[in-house]
Amino acid sequence: MDSFLYIAIGAAVAALIFAVVRYFAIMKRDDGNAVMQDIAKQIQDGAAAFLKAEYTWLAVFVAVVAVAIGMSDPATGLGVKTAIAFVCGALASAIAGYFGMYTATRAAVRTTQAATNSLADALGVSFSSGVVMGMSVVGLALLGVAGFTLLFGYETIDGVQVITTSGLEKVLGFSFGASSIALFSRVGGGIFTKAADVGADLVGKVEAGIPEDDPRNPGTIADNVGDNVGDVAGMGADLFESYVGSIIAAMTLGAFAYTGIEGMGGMIMLPLAVAALGIFASIIGTFFVKANNEHALHGALFKGLIVASLVVVAATWWLTMGGGLELPAALQGVDHELEVGLALLGCVIAGLAIGVIIGKVTEYYTSTETHPVQNIAKQSETGAATNIIHGLATGMESVAIPVLLICVAIFASNFFAGVYGVALAAVGMLSTLGISLAVDAYGPVADNAGGLAEMAQLPPEVRERTDALDAVGNTTAAIGKGFAIGSAALTALALFSAFCSRAGTMIMANDPDGAATRLGADGNLLLNINSTYVIIGLLLGGILPFLFSALTMRAVGNAAFAMVEEVRRQFREIPGIMEGTGKPDAARCVQISTDGALKQMILPGIIAIAAPILVGFWSVEALGGLLAGALVAGVMMAIFMSNAGGAWDNAKKHIEGGAHGGKGTEAHHAAVVGDTVGDPFKDTSGPSLNILVKLMTVVGLVFLPWFLG
Repeated sequence: MDSFLYIAIGAAVAALIFAVVRYFAIMKRDDGNAVMQDIAKQIQDGAAAFLKAEYTWLAVFVAVVAVAIGMSDPATGLGVKTAIAFVCGALASAIAGYFGMYTATRAAVRTTQAATNSLADALGVSFSSGVVMGMSVVGLALLGVAGFTLLFGYETIDGVQVITTSGLEKVLGFSFGASSIALFSRVGGGIFTKAADVGADLVGKVEAGIPEDDPRNPGTIADNVGDNVGDVAGMGADLFESYVGSIIAAMTLGAFAYTGIEGMGGMIMLPLAVAALGIFASIIGTFFVKANNEHALHGALFKGLIVASLVVVAATWWLTMGGGLELPAALQGVDHELEVGLALLGCVIAGLAIGVIIGKVTEYYTSTETHPVQNIAKQSETGAATNIIHGLATGMESVAIPVLLICVAIFASNFFAGVYGVALAAVGMLSTLGISLAVDAYGPVADNAGGLAEMAQLPPEVRERTDALDAVGNTTAAIGKGFAIGSAALTALALFSAFCSRAGTMIMANDPDGAATRLGADGNLLLNINSTYVIIGLLLGGILPFLFSALTMRAVGNAAFAMVEEVRRQFREIPGIMEGTGKPDAARCVQISTDGALKQMILPGIIAIAAPILVGFWSVEALGGLLAGALVAGVMMAIFMSNAGGAWDNAKKHIEGGAHGGKGTEAHHAAVVGDTVGDPFKDTSGPSLNILVKLMTVVGLVFLPWFLG
């Protein structure tokens, strides 16, 4: 059985090697003329400075939490080993985000230069940058999970080395570290990028009437920096955490559900094996992403994802239908008589299929080619108010189908393999993350490439090619958001089930007299909806996504206010700036966004970690209610905010493409206002909620020994 553990490690190493090879291939490309290089250097320096400052703050947080975990009694599941895993999870997430950002900031200028040759050439460079991000994330994540399972997951029982639940509890520290960095990276990066974007748009586009990415706008460099620290490093950390959480949740549930049953090892190893096969499938899929014209771009990217998904299905069929895994003779908690391997395959297919479908639904609500976005654009003719009303309505409506699809995934996977099947569906959904993240992360590179073309005043056809890449990037990003939202729901549910199972085991050991009233027939923690504690927990959990969103939205507003004032000041006080003879102070704008992001990311992060700990000390049943309430409210708020923001953004782009009078009209001004409202929706608060619901569940699971010890 250990062979699959080593296969997972080998796959992780292969992903990292593939990422490094793609990185060096990018760096060999031409990086343009001196003007382009100078602009790119400003963006690179700004992004590096922000991440250095952010990681310095986070290092203090990681050190404090690691000491608290390390000083706990190892017998409770915490202790030094869990602390080491926690630090390594945080470090791995930070490294993946930094390497992805470092590559993206260097790939953008090379994409611009490649666009002077052809669209296909520009796609090759920008997509390669996305591949570096995707492969770095899955490589470091799987290496960490498999490595710590090998180091800490085994215990000697009757002279035999076996993976145990107590051993896997220490590996949870890796997930906690990844989750912590993900939340702060997403919130901090989101505040930075949207403060810069809002400031640059409101003063540049609306007040001064100059084009987007105009070199006279001092907020333009900060806006381009924000794309990298928010949409590349932040998104990478987000999905790194989802990937790690889904694998560890499935392994933990496999250990809890099949303890003492022959085939338990196979159920623990299956998530690792599926993830490993997914890496090889993603590598194969990248070779199918090729396009010669803008009409073939979307199909090329989607084809790569579909090829990878089909390879995963075929590989999982081999794995579960006799590929060497020793599976149990029967599955726990199911009523069907399907063959075990076939049922497990059904879970992986359900996760993959629902992820793709949710992505396509998200695309429908956010694409410039569909009715919802075009309707918002039309409503812009009567002003910003009607634009915002219809954008909110579109976001609210867009919640229904994805949630129903998530319900279908939960029902199907639970039918196939019980709660373990739900966790396995999340693993399946993220098994192709190597390429699905690449499809998403290439978009910000193309966006930056367009900005560079504008600022360097390159020929119009260069910007047209980069805009074609960027437009498709906005559409394919919807698929990435679909995977992020769907996997967040399934992963959080799997972690929640692991929480209830682990709580039941600990109550049975520490409070056998109370077990009859606190545990269900399955031995898990009983959460009775009629219990005062559970009801209070549900309501507290429902509050948190709203409070969290309010804090992050206000943070963007405060930082954007300072940015708007600075851009206005420079337009007023720097001689010749509008004539192109004066040089704007871009570094000052970068610093304003950095300061605003770092100061205002702290409180939302502390709330996410402190809330489950404080409630857990009061009542574990209330904590269960809190996690359930946050899951329901958080997933729906995340979908609503992400899709509303995406719809507003593309409504603006639809008008800029010539609809309803085009740029400079009242409809365009109204759409810019709507997009300004939507920016923190889709790039700060919405994506951060995905992490919030998972992080709180991981915190509850990791610190459960403190509450029941």
